[in-house]
Amino acid sequence: MFTTPAAPRILTRLTKATTPTIAFSPVLSQLPRQQRHQIRAYANPADQPGFESILDAPPTLVRAGQKRHGPGLLLLIAIPVTAFALGTWQVQRLQWKTDLLAKLEDRIIKPPLPLPPQVDPAAIHDFDYRRIQATGRFRHDQEMLVGPRLREGENGYQVITPLEREGGSKVLVNRGWILKDKKDQRSRAPEALPQGGITVEGLLRAPWKKNMFTPENRPEIGEFYFPDIEQMAKLVGAQPVWIEETMEPDLIEEMNAVSVGKPIGRPAEVNIRNNHAQYIVTWYGLSLATTVMLYLLVKKPPASTSRKIRHVKDWS
Repeated sequence: MFTTPAAPRILTRLTKATTPTIAFSPVLSQLPRQQRHQIRAYANPADQPGFESILDAPPTLVRAGQKRHGPGLLLLIAIPVTAFALGTWQVQRLQWKTDLLAKLEDRIIKPPLPLPPQVDPAAIHDFDYRRIQATGRFRHDQEMLVGPRLREGENGYQVITPLEREGGSKVLVNRGWILKDKKDQRSRAPEALPQGGITVEGLLRAPWKKNMFTPENRPEIGEFYFPDIEQMAKLVGAQPVWIEETMEPDLIEEMNAVSVGKPIGRPAEVNIRNNHAQYIVTWYGLSLATTVMLYLLVKKPPASTSRKIRHVKDWS
């Protein structure tokens, strides 16, 4: 190596400039000489034993939250499980409703039974939708109107008339629907208010409960929003027996009945809805969809940026 007379002085200056120095404090000056030499030796962190630089051990970046999904994951797990349970419950309800409809259809096709003079209210449930016949005379002076009720877009009422039977006992007969304009009996034709003895054929119905959106009846002013059989029977002194008069008029007869205010009875059929198959499809479909969402969430790969950084090893 070629040197000049000034080279020793230049090398000395470069060595002093590149060597880290430690300012001596009063505390450091009181330490033993050997310990002071160790502190000077380790003034640069790279000189310490076990030191690893970023080149030796490049960092690995991991996407935050990759393994911890929090409460949201638990909620997403609960949704398909709950939906599957509800779908299974609807399967059971479908079977129950199918059996019920079959039983009621079997009752309705049987010949009508004569209604006994006294009816046990506890036995009515076993004869729900059973066709019966009852003879007596209508008490039009005790008529009650339940409504409003819509029929084919027209507003009207259900006409409830007590049927007084031999011996003075009464039962409630739902004669059918009339227009709102025929609410007043004076607006109806005489044929809409039959007098004398009459035989009624209809369906014996069990009591039912009103829904939470229906207002309470106001019998003191003659307003009934739903058929409360116990309440209405007590009001007119009748047995808590409800008969729905049946008829199957053709179009001409129906139009004539509407015009004269004659109640239009119901057809002799079971009108209970059975939508459980739709509910089964809905709940099982929701369970399947949310299960797929859960799978995609759990198996989702890390973001592309994190994946690229994780494989970088050249930090120079």
